[in-house]
Amino acid sequence: MTNGRKRRRYRIAMVSDFFYPQSGGIESHIYQLSQRLIDRGHKVIVITHAYGDRSGVRITTNGLKVYYVPFLTIYREATLPTVFSFFPIFRNIIIRERVDIVHGHASLSSLCHEAILHARTMGIKAVFTDHSLFGFKDAASIFTNKILKFTLSDVDHVICVSHTCKENTVLRAALDPQMVSVIPNAVVSANFTPAPHRRDPHHTTIIVISRLFYNKGIDLLINLIPRICALHPRVRFIIAGDGPKRIDLEQMREKHLLQDRVEMLGSIRHEDVRDVMVRGDIYLHPSLTEAFGTVIVEAASCGLYVVCTRVGGVPEVLPEYMTSFALPSEDDLVHATSRAIAALRTHRVDTSTFHEAVATMYSWTNVAARTELVYDHVSEMPTLGFVERLRRYYGCGVWAGKLFCVCVAVDYLLGVLLDWWRPVESIDVARDWPRKKMVDGEPEKNEAENRGVWGKETR
Repeated sequence: MTNGRKRRRYRIAMVSDFFYPQSGGIESHIYQLSQRLIDRGHKVIVITHAYGDRSGVRITTNGLKVYYVPFLTIYREATLPTVFSFFPIFRNIIIRERVDIVHGHASLSSLCHEAILHARTMGIKAVFTDHSLFGFKDAASIFTNKILKFTLSDVDHVICVSHTCKENTVLRAALDPQMVSVIPNAVVSANFTPAPHRRDPHHTTIIVISRLFYNKGIDLLINLIPRICALHPRVRFIIAGDGPKRIDLEQMREKHLLQDRVEMLGSIRHEDVRDVMVRGDIYLHPSLTEAFGTVIVEAASCGLYVVCTRVGGVPEVLPEYMTSFALPSEDDLVHATSRAIAALRTHRVDTSTFHEAVATMYSWTNVAARTELVYDHVSEMPTLGFVERLRRYYGCGVWAGKLFCVCVAVDYLLGVLLDWWRPVESIDVARDWPRKKMVDGEPEKNEAENRGVWGKETR
């Protein structure tokens, strides 16, 4: 019994285009949340697309099963939207694993949107987590927001990783704020411990770990590095990450002859992030848009002072004594970085307490418990009939509403065809991984929690 109620057990399918072996905040969120839900006695599987030769079914740490579906990717590891072609294999997986709740992640994930549509057609509860912020003016944002409106018209509940993200999602998808919850990201603080010894007292090292894309503020970083190096001769940079802006960074380094002061590591594994972090004194995060920023929490947990732009949900992440905020402009970032360098050199900032503070603020166990409450809520909601679903979609716009209704009707007919072509009884049911043992009403401690992020996997 927990808080006077009997804890329910769910079979949950996490669906997103973004998962390991690619590293990033969404990937880490899905993995860590899945692990903690398994610790709490639930069954969790992950459905994503194939990454290179990683396809089929893999069993990872703690019995987390991952389905790598062979689908074509088009941009930044997002699959080609097809609407209906994912339904047959998705239905097969859902029936095989006896899934109760489909939990989709990320606005730019085609698999996520299609999985929620197909899940609702099958009468399965659906939850969506938004990890990003989008605008309202440019063509790409308008298209993305319309797709989000389509998906969330029939979702049971929405989770956002910050209050700013919630406001953005409610406006983009025209949602009732009552059906949107805020549950932040977290970190496994034991995986991000400070260095046992002080860093080089004669130099200040600035760490940047990011995908090298425009929205991550890499253009600001390219202009900032030469100015900081000119103002502070004893400052060095370590940059980890990959993307289309990497060539611009390398050209900047060559142009200003900063090869000995700017080290570029390229793409790194998530389990190596801590080893890079502890080489530095300051973590620089020049992003132009950010819903949360898990890497900021990881940096603070490693004992780094954080310099970041005041955008999106970033101001909600850490207290002000751990951060130096700047506007997303070159001059303000230079000033904020210079202030941080001076604060560390004059010992006005004590970073020795950061790790313990972060450990008390962020916990994946707490995130899992709050997500479990969302599952309890949606499991008690009545299942909508086909006509009510059409009514919801019809309200999405004069032309879009009619198009959405056609898509839902075709999806429904496809579901009927699949039920005839391959009945439920003909699909083998997968055996469940042994559930966690309960100790005093709580799951037994997961020994894998403090090991590497990805752990071992088997085919």
